[in-house]
Amino acid sequence: MGELIKIVDSLENKISKLLHKLEVMSSANLALENELMNLKSSQENASKTVSEWEEKYNSLKLANSMLGSNTNKTEAKLKINTLIRELDHCITQLSE
Repeated sequence: MGELIKIVDSLENKISKLLHKLEVMSSANLALENELMNLKSSQENASKTVSEWEEKYNSLKLANSMLGSNTNKTEAKLKINTLIRELDHCITQLSE
């Protein structure tokens, strides 16, 4: 009978330790999930900022080529042709 009590006590201790580890792991998991959400948000903001700067850069590049810069004249012509095609597409959609 005494051996059975020792086994039960041992099991209780092991279960208690496992429950404690579960609590610790759960709180660590929650902290990591919060950190992940924060990092995703930061990454999304950084991506938006990069996109905005790329748009500004492309606009500046186009403006420079329209002002007479020889380096990007063909790019400016291609952009103008693309804009004209987009306008034509919009006009056809409106006339339908």
